[in-house]
This record gives sequence, C-alpha cells and structure tokens, in this order.
Amino acid sequence: MFSGRAGQRILLVGQAPGPVEIDVRRPFAGRAGAQLMRWMQRAGFASDADVRDRVYMTAMTTCFPGRRPGGAGDRRPSAREVALCAPWLDQLLARLQPRLILPVGSLALSRFLPGRNLDDVIGAAYAASGAPLASPSDEVPVLLPLPHPSGQSRWLNDPGRTALLDRALVRLAELVRWAEAAEPVE
Repeated sequence: MFSGRAGQRILLVGQAPGPVEIDVRRPFAGRAGAQLMRWMQRAGFASDADVRDRVYMTAMTTCFPGRRPGGAGDRRPSAREVALCAPWLDQLLARLQPRLILPVGSLALSRFLPGRNLDDVIGAAYAASGAPLASPSDEVPVLLPLPHPSGQSRWLNDPGRTALLDRALVRLAELVRWAEAAEPVE
C-alpha cells in the first residue's frame, strides 16, 4: 500500500496498512492517520491533502497483517512478512531517492536505524549511516524518526516523550524546507 508519485523528496514509512487503509486504498486513512496528519500540520503542512501531495507514503509491509489474537489492535508484521516486502521497499528507495525519510514507529526504525529505540532517536535527525546530524548536509537521505501515531501505542503517555515528539515536529518543519529545495530526480 502506498500513495505518492515520482519526484517527491520526502518518504514516510509506516508499519503496515490497517483494515481502514485496505478498504479506502490509502495509507494512514484511519485514526492513526488522523493523528499523524495533526502532527504534520503542527510541522507546517496546511492539510491532509497538502501532506499527501508532498509526501510519498508507504509501509514496511504492503498487506494488512490481521488483528492481534483477541482482536485488540492490529498484529505487528512478522520478520518473515517484512523480509518478503523488503525488495519492494528497496526498489522504491532506489527509484525515489528521497532526501528525507520519516520512519514511523519501531518497525520502520529497525529498518533504517537498526538497534536503536524510539526513546533514543525521536527529536533528532540522522544520516543513513546512523550518525546524528546537527543540520542537513549533502549526505542524503536524512532520517527523522517519528513514533507511531496509533492509539494502541502507549509511547506518548509519558510527558518526556511528548517533548521529544514536539522537538521532532520542529525539526521536521526545517527538514521539509531543505528536502523540497532540492531539484527533483529525473
């Protein structure tokens, strides 16, 4: 599941589509998407439509993984499911050559900054090598991790983590300007 077009300089990578996204065939269309769009507006985007016009959106897996046992929330895709979709994501990265990648949640974080956890990376930007970046440079892509906006996630229940998100959204505003100032890839 994805939305976007060639030439977009910002790539957002989530975990997996949920049942709402499968029905409407659009990433981040459910409650988590509504929260994500509120965050993006705090970072300077004008609306949901503005985000979708400027940001290519996809996920670590392209299929809905199903509900968790007991039905409380969506199941996290397995390592095997992620591996099956990895070639698709690899090709997308090669084709888009995004300047800014927004890994959303711990599953996407594990792809782009393996071995790191949300508490250590939210609010900061990184080179693809994993080195922290004080300011964007010619080294692309720049990674700016975000927590997952799902209501099932309890990560943001801690005020200190909310402050990390606030810092990430301020950083996102400056990185969006930087990413979009570059000439598009032909």
